[in-house]
Amino acid sequence: MTNLLEFDRDALAAFCEQLGEKRFRATQLFRWIHHRGASDFEQMSDLARSLRDKLVGKAVISAMPVVSEQASSDGTIKWLFDVGAGNAVETVFIPETDRGTLCVSSQAGCAVGCRFCSTGHQGFSRNLTTGEIIAQLWFAEHHLRKRLNLPEGQRAISNVVMMGMGEPLQNYSALVPALRMMLDDHGYGLSRRRVTVSTSGVVPMIERLRDDCPVALAVSLHAPTDALRDDLVPLNRKYPLAELLASCNHYLDKAPRDFITFEYCMLDGVNDRDAQARELLALVANSGVSCKFNLIPFNPFPESGLKRSPEARVNAFLRVLQDGGLVATVRKTRGDDIDAACGQLAGEVQDRTNAKTRMTRAPVRLHRSDSTTAQAIRAGRQETNA
Repeated sequence: MTNLLEFDRDALAAFCEQLGEKRFRATQLFRWIHHRGASDFEQMSDLARSLRDKLVGKAVISAMPVVSEQASSDGTIKWLFDVGAGNAVETVFIPETDRGTLCVSSQAGCAVGCRFCSTGHQGFSRNLTTGEIIAQLWFAEHHLRKRLNLPEGQRAISNVVMMGMGEPLQNYSALVPALRMMLDDHGYGLSRRRVTVSTSGVVPMIERLRDDCPVALAVSLHAPTDALRDDLVPLNRKYPLAELLASCNHYLDKAPRDFITFEYCMLDGVNDRDAQARELLALVANSGVSCKFNLIPFNPFPESGLKRSPEARVNAFLRVLQDGGLVATVRKTRGDDIDAACGQLAGEVQDRTNAKTRMTRAPVRLHRSDSTTAQAIRAGRQETNA
């Protein structure tokens, strides 16, 4: 049985043609699925009876089973979805007064292995399909409309961030059709400015996204130097800062926003010194990238061996950036009481990469000038193991 959540509108038109129906029927069908949230073909009253009869027995509209739902004291909701073979992924809805943001996963696990990310410490099992990516939005949007008793035509979700489990740009072929469904006026009708792809820096795919489906871009930076970033974000060894920032500059030619968001997780004694803030100022000035910084309070987990920067240290770091002329804010932590905050999503992953052993044994590779950073990381590990 074909799950129609796998198809963007062009693919759905091709599917209709295979059934001997006109391509325009796909738009009607697409609207029923994504705009109205229908899963029963008999509900689709303006579809030709011939098409409805053909769809029965050949196609389904099916989201992933919900394993659990948790609600935070701040209104954040986290769902755990079963994606089969012992794997489950997490999706988070963050309500605010002026928007509703859905944080969507793209992989069961993650192969990048950033030191401060709980997902990376669980390892990697597989990429999600297009249907599994869009099913998170399909379920959340129509489930919340009913729960919140929203009037006809009012959306529950106004923003989507590809910041859940996984590195979206390492699942590019499934990601782009899902993005197109999010943007399609016959589907969710989201603005390109309100759909954000977050990446740890897969440079070739940033270039492709620029040409194929430019949406807002967030880059996990987390360090002002290659020496430190090599350790915190191992992908930097393949795509170092100079290449990454050049691709960000190129992306801005077609981006829906006139800036790149740089995400920076604040790690106590590791990347939070004033001197490192000044290094960031120099890095941005030399690259010429129009950007804003989002400082993220670290959400600790035992395996990381890292600590959250104290609030006073975060604010001091912020002031250095702002006094240097950069736009910078501190991200408000949401959903941390249900492990739904940034870096905490873990789900259930049948790891194929031996991540726990690999990340435990991986040495800290830093220049001598970063010896205090290495000491801080080692000290954190010792405290965790105590």
